[in-house]
Amino acid sequence: MTTEKIKQKKGQIGVSADDIFPLIKKFLYTDQEIFLRELISNAVDATTKLKTLASKGEFKGELGDLTIDVKLDEKNKTISVIDRGIGMTEEEVIKYLNQVAFSSAQEFLEKYSGENIIGHFGLGFYSAFMVAEKVEVRTKSYKDDAKAVKWVCDGSPEYTLEEIDKESRGTEIILHVGEEGKDYLSKNRIQELLDKYCKFLPIPIRFGTKTEYKTEGEGDDAKQIEEEVDNIINNPNPLWKKSPNELKDEDYKEFYRELFPGTFNDPVFWIHLKMDYPFNLTGILYFPKVTNNFDIQKSKIHLYSNQVFITDDVRAIVPEFLMLLHGVIDSPDIPLNVSRSSLQNDQRVKKITSYITKKVAEKLKGIFKKDRKEFENKWDDISTFVKYGMITEEKFYDKALDFVLLKNEEGKYFTFEEYKEKIKANQVDKHDKTVIIYTSDVKAQHSYIQSAKNYGYDVVVMDNIIDVHFMQHMETKDGSITFVRVDSDTVDNLVQKDEKKESVMSEKQQEKVKTIFTESLKGENNTIEMKALSPDDLPVVITKPEFMRRFKEMQQYQSMGMGDLPESYNIIINSNNPLIADKLVKMKSQEKKEKFATYLYKLAKLNQNMLTGEEMTDFVKTSVEFLK
Repeated sequence: MTTEKIKQKKGQIGVSADDIFPLIKKFLYTDQEIFLRELISNAVDATTKLKTLASKGEFKGELGDLTIDVKLDEKNKTISVIDRGIGMTEEEVIKYLNQVAFSSAQEFLEKYSGENIIGHFGLGFYSAFMVAEKVEVRTKSYKDDAKAVKWVCDGSPEYTLEEIDKESRGTEIILHVGEEGKDYLSKNRIQELLDKYCKFLPIPIRFGTKTEYKTEGEGDDAKQIEEEVDNIINNPNPLWKKSPNELKDEDYKEFYRELFPGTFNDPVFWIHLKMDYPFNLTGILYFPKVTNNFDIQKSKIHLYSNQVFITDDVRAIVPEFLMLLHGVIDSPDIPLNVSRSSLQNDQRVKKITSYITKKVAEKLKGIFKKDRKEFENKWDDISTFVKYGMITEEKFYDKALDFVLLKNEEGKYFTFEEYKEKIKANQVDKHDKTVIIYTSDVKAQHSYIQSAKNYGYDVVVMDNIIDVHFMQHMETKDGSITFVRVDSDTVDNLVQKDEKKESVMSEKQQEKVKTIFTESLKGENNTIEMKALSPDDLPVVITKPEFMRRFKEMQQYQSMGMGDLPESYNIIINSNNPLIADKLVKMKSQEKKEKFATYLYKLAKLNQNMLTGEEMTDFVKTSVEFLK
């Protein structure tokens, strides 16, 4: 290289001294690791522009291999990003790398706060200085007769620019990593960043090579062959960019496993989003199987902008209940702050939120109408999601009323309107409210369920962790219904009517029996009440009042420290049961009466799964004595 050929220039970046780099490091890019995403995104842009020029006939040369290379040299402490895109001329380098056109950090923050300025001022490129003490750019434009140049800056406003020899078009950015970026001088760390941010970029990204194994031969002659292949880290054509018409169910399931490696369960179903107006948005949202002990599964919806990973914190554009879904959303129209690390709250975001909510509701309603049996088969897997959505999102509530289901104890499914029609003959109380009797535990409350069925009542299953809130919400929204747990009152009073059963015992006898129970159950801080039930009902029934029990459950769910409230229940003595009206009354000894009353009470507790430990031991011992 001759002296005449190389002409080195020195200058200063167009910014007040020392303002740009503190701004970049402290204000614009709070997350240091995104430097690699920004540099590779620039390389993708340069490559995409070249392909566009070629398609329009403005570039007539050979495109060749457009793969972007990421190289790590641990010994020399450099990270390089190399593309074969449009490159830059000397004038373009000065324009795009030097003319950072604002005068101070303060002015910049005041002028552009809250605006979507990604791509302005070459700021993505300047993120390199978060980890590099010196940045070197070697570039050659695709334009005919363009000369290659090298630009070097050590993190101060000063730079050097000189002409160099470079055969191929494109740009090579070399980061001379300093102390602040030493953690990135690791192959595993770079691979981790590439997997996180560049997994679906539209141009192939290569990070060295990797070892693959393939089997050659068959049977006893089979052997594994080791082979070094290019380590292409991305899928340039992800599923959400394709037309749903060309995809099969297995394609969606395979992509789900690609998005979330290590996932064992297939999604219940999915929604392929595609919208061009009033904003561009594509993506796929998957409905996973949601367990009863659900948590809001953060980081399961990934946001992309033109296939560049932005964030997995999508609370600004996805309603809270949709956080239960998994998948990906890609939109170039989502407004981002300069570091792309957070979303800006404006009308576009609100429209996107409304659109996603609408599409999810339409998908569920469509499945319900098209194949109700299939929808019912999946209901247990998605009921948490639907109910949570109805509680937290008004617009979703209105749409979900058409497909939210109640499942009764016999395993049959009904919409709310269908269920109201089914039970209107038996389960409308004296206040003209439809009473929906439910069980929160089919096994534990089996005897109560049977008593209710003997009365001709139907019982629905509400055993989801969210159901106590869902029922409260439905009662508030629809004043014509009320939920009553099957063990919250005696069976004759689950549906309150003016009818009253006559007791076979006199009032005086009932008062004596109540006194016996009061004496024998001293220390039990609960209400004791005599009531005329059916002779076939249990002699002693424990009921748990709906209001207080539900209040306690809601407090426990919300972790508000109310879980230690003493359990409140009523002890109902059935004056028509023969063990009370005949056997207990005719006992001679007061001691025997109290012992028998205690036994009947513990039998009622056993029926409610409330008998444990020493009480259970004493109960079994007493049972054996009675059998002698």
